[in-house]
Amino acid sequence: MSLRRRHQVWSALTILAGFCLAPMSAHAHLVQTGFGTFYDGLVHLVLTPADLLVVLGLGLLAGSCGAAASRGVLLALPGAWLVGGLIGVSSPSAHSLPWATTISFGMTGLLLAMNAKLSKPWIMSFAGAAGLLHGYINGVTMAPEAPDWLSLIGVTTMVFMLVTWLAAFVVSVHAYWVRIAVRVAGSWIVAVGLLSLGWLVRGNG
Repeated sequence: MSLRRRHQVWSALTILAGFCLAPMSAHAHLVQTGFGTFYDGLVHLVLTPADLLVVLGLGLLAGSCGAAASRGVLLALPGAWLVGGLIGVSSPSAHSLPWATTISFGMTGLLLAMNAKLSKPWIMSFAGAAGLLHGYINGVTMAPEAPDWLSLIGVTTMVFMLVTWLAAFVVSVHAYWVRIAVRVAGSWIVAVGLLSLGWLVRGNG
């Protein structure tokens, strides 16, 4: 891989880290883009740090575990996300479960930073559990009086696209520095998780 390509990848990772570490206000409902509810769902994932981090982490983790594991995650994560969202919409609640979602993406980052090589059944189970949790939170945060199924499909589509791109990139590139960069990304996700847990503890104190 050329030196220019390496700089592009590192620049993208740096920008992503800055975006994830930047404080953002929480939104109870999907962001309104003005292009329709499907696109609202697409944008919602990108603007929800906990959801974005778990998807990014699982995409990189799947790729580092190999092609077979990646194919399993491509089925398990978006599918579970959609099922969780449907359950959440059907049983709206005021609980956003910030502790659970923070631990979810924090554990994903930890596995990535440790360069854990999970078997296909294990990583599919982990991805499925994460998808159910985060999808459920997406569902319950929608307006109970007017749930929009198209928004859930939009979120699920974005999950599938991100995981596909990241897993394919990691599987196809065998350079040692890329493997190190992936583990560094995992450590950043862990750091964000620890900061988030600290804020949650302070907020509940």
